Amino acid sequence: MHQLTIIGLGAGDFEQLPMGVYKALKAAKKVYVRTNDHPVLTELAKEGLTFESFDAVYEKHDDFLPVYQEIADSLLQAAEKDEVIYAVPGHPLVAEMTVQLLIEAEKEGKVSLKIEGGQSFLDAVFGALRIDPIDGFELVDGSTFSIHETNMYKHLLIAQVYDQFSASEVKLTLMEKYPAEYLVTIVTAAGSKDEQLRTVPLFELDHGVEVNNLTTVYVPPIKRREDGLREWSTFRDIIGVLRSPEGCPWDRAQTHESLKKYMLEEVHEFLQAVDEQDEDHMIEELGDVLLQVFLQAQIAEDEGFWNLEDVLQGVASKIIRRHPHVFGEVKVDNAEDVVKNWEEIKKEEHQPTKTEPLLKEGYRATSSLQTAYNYQKIAAKVGFEWPDVEGAWAKAKEEWEEFQEEIKDGTDETRLDEFGDVLSTLVNLARVYKIPAEEAMIHANAKFAKRFGYVEQKVMAGRKDFKKYTLEELDEFWEEAKQLQSKES
Repeated sequence: MHQLTIIGLGAGDFEQLPMGVYKALKAAKKVYVRTNDHPVLTELAKEGLTFESFDAVYEKHDDFLPVYQEIADSLLQAAEKDEVIYAVPGHPLVAEMTVQLLIEAEKEGKVSLKIEGGQSFLDAVFGALRIDPIDGFELVDGSTFSIHETNMYKHLLIAQVYDQFSASEVKLTLMEKYPAEYLVTIVTAAGSKDEQLRTVPLFELDHGVEVNNLTTVYVPPIKRREDGLREWSTFRDIIGVLRSPEGCPWDRAQTHESLKKYMLEEVHEFLQAVDEQDEDHMIEELGDVLLQVFLQAQIAEDEGFWNLEDVLQGVASKIIRRHPHVFGEVKVDNAEDVVKNWEEIKKEEHQPTKTEPLLKEGYRATSSLQTAYNYQKIAAKVGFEWPDVEGAWAKAKEEWEEFQEEIKDGTDETRLDEFGDVLSTLVNLARVYKIPAEEAMIHANAKFAKRFGYVEQKVMAGRKDFKKYTLEELDEFWEEAKQLQSKES
């Protein structure tokens, strides 16, 4: 096995090239370079040095990863025959994927590496921009980075912005978070005599601005909270301020218990927006649900019990654990297999103790309808279930008849009892037919409100008093509302 030496050409021009690197290149019999497009190589070529570049490999592939993989494979093959020197722009260990692939090969025992200097482009960029990295910075690959991985409160440096197309991709990605007018700086050939800095609004990043393989895009950290409203940490900070001594008296007074009704209300309003297929309303109402989540977590953090990270860890670990077919080695054929695995894993997680009733986990203090649905679902899982749907129907009819008898001859107490039995059997039918009882009730309420709202509009547009209309006239308005709603759906 021969040694493969990787040399960094630095981030600038020939004058910045370290003497040791220069001597190593001059003494080499053959030098491979990732690309000929570097000012140092232009000067060395004038001195008679020759190089074998991999520029042609870029033309063979539509994506960068196979390019880098082919370069690494070619170098490994060459190292099997002789000592190899491979020169890359900047520092070998900064933003150089081919080197990372070679390091992986070294771990597998395929090659022996020697990595030598070369100034990183980061040093030159920090100097050109006059920023201190101690403030926190992120370095990302412009061809692959996700806006979800960036922090708007840190210095953001985007490398691998080679041309107008890559600049356009970077712009579109950044605009998922940053305002279109946000000022960014395009740094080219930092630290060299050709160094250029140009600050432009984000929307101009990909037009009217020259970029090349020596270009880095710099996005400064936001200074105002209003510019970071798409950053999760901003929202968390806002909730923290609300709950602080200098915050809102109402928010500071809230407890887990006092917020329960608001959580339920916001979830219902979101479900209504879903039923209405109102995208704007969905965004607004889901935001209100998030507000409740963050408030509950902040209350717990203020009291020293748990925080939002505990919530994230809990749900993330549960999702991974209950999806072994995605995050593990389990194989599934269809959605039914997924549900079966989910229930088995969930059952193992919640093995009841001898003193814990089976129905305990089904109770929902905020919804008797959902509690009934949960109770009957749990009971059915252990075999307390009609052998067929006809038994459920027969039980519903039986309870309805008993309720009718109590209406005639019973007391308030017996009527309440029998009506509860009727509702329970209806919920059981909903479960059998896989109809979410709570969701059905929310839908019915929303439908009633919409139709009654139409009736109210007709009344207000006419005689302006419900008492001035007969029931038959009001029912006509109701039927009109039903027809209009039917056409809309």
